[in-house]
Amino acid sequence: MTEDNKAPRRKAVRRAGPPVGDPPAEPITLQKPVASPPKVAPAPEPVVNTQRTPEPAVPAAKPSRTWLKPAVAAAAAVVLLTVAAGVAFLSYSNHQTDEREATRQEYIQVARQAVLNLTTIDPETVKEDVDRILADATGEFQAEFDGRIEPFVSIVREAKVATHGEIIAAGLESESDDGGVVLVAAKSMVTNAGSDEPQPRNFRLRVSVTDVDGRLATSKVEFVP
Repeated sequence: MTEDNKAPRRKAVRRAGPPVGDPPAEPITLQKPVASPPKVAPAPEPVVNTQRTPEPAVPAAKPSRTWLKPAVAAAAAVVLLTVAAGVAFLSYSNHQTDEREATRQEYIQVARQAVLNLTTIDPETVKEDVDRILADATGEFQAEFDGRIEPFVSIVREAKVATHGEIIAAGLESESDDGGVVLVAAKSMVTNAGSDEPQPRNFRLRVSVTDVDGRLATSKVEFVP
C-alpha cells in the first residue's frame, strides 16, 4: 500500500474543563497543633485586716519576794547545822579511835617494860631490880613475890647470876574495858659463876595489863609454850 492510500490519523482532542470521572482528592495539609495559652492564676485579692490590733499587755506586777529571805536563811541555817553536826561526829569518832589506839599502845609498852625488867637482873643491883619490877606490879603478879624477895636476892648474889634482856616483838592479843593482854617475845643472855660465856634464853610470855585507878600495871605473867 502506498502512502497515498494510508488513512489520515486523528488527533486526540482534549476537552476543556476537569476530566470526567471521580473528582480529585483534596490535598491533605499537615498542620501543627496550636498550643493552648498558659493559664494565668488570678491575682490574689488584697487581705484587709478587719481585726483591731491588740494593745500591748501591761506586765503584771511581780509578787513581792520579801518572804523568801527568811525561808532561805532558815534553810541555810539547817544546812550549816547539819554539816556542823556531821563534822563534830566525825571529829568525835576520830578522837575516840585515836584515844583507843593510844591506850592499846600503852598496854603494849607496859608489857614490854615488865618483861624487860624481869629479864634484866644484875647481882650488884638485884635489890633495886626487884623493886623496879614490883613498882609496876599488881594482883596475881605482885602476890607471887610475897615472901620470896629475900631468898631470890640471896641466890642471885651468891651464884652471880646476870641476865640482859631484849624485846624481840610484842603485840596486843585482846583487850577489855579495864585492860589488855599482850604477847611478848624476848631474848635474854644469861651468865653465872659456873659459865664463861653468856647463854641465850628465849621467852614467849603472855602479860596481862590492868588499869588500877588510872594507872596501868602488870597483873599476870605466864609462859607461852
